[in-house]
Amino acid sequence: MQVGLEAFLLLSAALFAIGLYGAISKKSTIAILMSLEIMSIAISLNLVAINRFVTPSEMTGWFFTVFTMVTSAAEVGIGLGMLIAIYRRAHTSEVSDLDGMKG
Repeated sequence: MQVGLEAFLLLSAALFAIGLYGAISKKSTIAILMSLEIMSIAISLNLVAINRFVTPSEMTGWFFTVFTMVTSAAEVGIGLGMLIAIYRRAHTSEVSDLDGMKG
């Protein structure tokens, strides 16, 4: 039994939907960052699956996946740095308690 492109695309869509739900519904900034990472993994899976089934001789999907992984690592680094700075200032990491930038 061979798994087709549709199965990978469905898995990718399910992971992206789970990540989107987590990013919208969670109050903790750590949970929001983890949800964004799940969405990034879904995008990477999508790129690799399409590369494997549509153009297997080219490596464009893999290159885009590596680029996505690098940007995700930078996102996590910046996000955790901001989280530490916000926690030191406000002594909380919940998004609903952060109202310092409201006008």
